[in-house]
Amino acid sequence: MAPSAVAGAAPDSWAIATAETIMKRNPGTPADRLARWSYWKGYTLYGFEMLWRSTGDQRYWDFIKRQMDPFVDEKGNLTADVRLNSLDNIMAGNLMVALYEHTRDERYRAAATQIRKAFDTYPRNSDGGFWHNPRLTGEMWIDGVFMGQMFLIRYGKSIGDREYCFDEATRQIAIFARHGLKGESGLYYHAWAEQPEKTRWADPKTGLSSEVWSEGLGWYALILAETLAVLPPDHGRRPEVVDIFQRLAGGLKRTQDPKTGRWFQVVDKGDQPDNWTDTSGSAMFTYAIQRGIELGLLKPSDYAAVVDKGYHGIIAKAKIDGDGLVDIYDACDGLGVQENYGRYINYKKTVNAKEAVAGFLWATAIVEKPVLEKSRKR
Repeated sequence: MAPSAVAGAAPDSWAIATAETIMKRNPGTPADRLARWSYWKGYTLYGFEMLWRSTGDQRYWDFIKRQMDPFVDEKGNLTADVRLNSLDNIMAGNLMVALYEHTRDERYRAAATQIRKAFDTYPRNSDGGFWHNPRLTGEMWIDGVFMGQMFLIRYGKSIGDREYCFDEATRQIAIFARHGLKGESGLYYHAWAEQPEKTRWADPKTGLSSEVWSEGLGWYALILAETLAVLPPDHGRRPEVVDIFQRLAGGLKRTQDPKTGRWFQVVDKGDQPDNWTDTSGSAMFTYAIQRGIELGLLKPSDYAAVVDKGYHGIIAKAKIDGDGLVDIYDACDGLGVQENYGRYINYKKTVNAKEAVAGFLWATAIVEKPVLEKSRKR
């Protein structure tokens, strides 16, 4: 399926136009944004895998392989460029498992197993929750629940240590849910610190960060949906994860901006005049809710309209430039835990924030899937 992006016009498929844009902007040079091992590499390439499955276009799979092969040698050893020193840096390992699934090349299995072993000595809080990275003593970020568990659930499904991987993934989800829930809203704060007295952003009594941040909550929505897609029906924690997901979906439905279809940077404070709608988190929520519908966890009668509004909300923040490439507006790039509402709201917006581009690809790929599958290459 060829792209049809013309400056100023909507493409036939936003997912395809976005993938084509990413490939053109990352032609394979050391200066490419996707060149180094990173969470956004894994996040972006997972979107390419979805698109490859829907369209059958081999170029998308070839792009994944071309992006990942420099990080594993002929014996299956990870190269020195791969540093497994944070949950963020574990995320891309998901695609090593994907490469093994689709090629059965033992190099990828060996590489993925090295990543799996990083969890054996990874630092934890007293209740077992993973630190976001070893330098952030006692800090559990909602982002990290996604980053680490996206690897574990796929490794357990396709390579081994199935019981450990599923138990650990659901354990991390449950630990954050216990600490991070905001009242009865179904929504979750950005982070929690076991030692708030040593953490600048933490409430001294609760250890919680100040706000419910859109993109952070989006990471959590994604890992809930993706975990439930592979978690066995008889797993002991499945009902708990389903409940967390369904309550979160309800909270998202209540906080969606009725005017734009998007969600606010601080999700539950849309009534504040300086708040603004964030394209990145909005794309994540759109994907997660549609995924929940696909999995039979959310009723289409309750949530199909939420997805439709979300989809149209995010494509309203996409434009085709003079070269026929997609630009994504109104999102932040690399935002960490902030100390207060003002810092979240005033954090600099960036055109083509890396997380927003990947999230936009995920959301458009799942919403457009029926049309993409009809045009699948045979």
